[in-house]
Amino acid sequence: MANTINVDIVSAEGEIFSGPAAMVFVPAVQGEIGIAPRHAPLLTMLKPGEVRVQSPDGEEHGFYVGGGALEIQPQRVTVLADTAIRAKDLDEAAALAAMQRAEEALRDRGSVIEVAQAQAEAARAAAQLAAIRRLRKPRS
Repeated sequence: MANTINVDIVSAEGEIFSGPAAMVFVPAVQGEIGIAPRHAPLLTMLKPGEVRVQSPDGEEHGFYVGGGALEIQPQRVTVLADTAIRAKDLDEAAALAAMQRAEEALRDRGSVIEVAQAQAEAARAAAQLAAIRRLRKPRS
């Protein structure tokens, strides 16, 4: 199909999605990227956040990624995620607990490495919570 792009989302646990899409949105480190069929080739890093895949029939699929790499070719998008979870499978209680642990670690002001790890954990938890909230928002 000329008006679709093939999308593969994989993590260390395995493939989480593979199929055609009309449009894909990813959280790149420099900002969100919208990817349409015949997009110019690109390699970039991903930050924690939500990947949205719009199928050719208009249905939207959401996935949380904890960072990783993105490769775009004119007819293929490959997301190599550190972690990947279907947005509908995210656990809000676990994300809130992770955010609380990260905030406590930041208040304790440990070593530079501990602070960096706590900041990264806070960013991952915030991205998960944002994906959960977006899923719950009624569509108009």
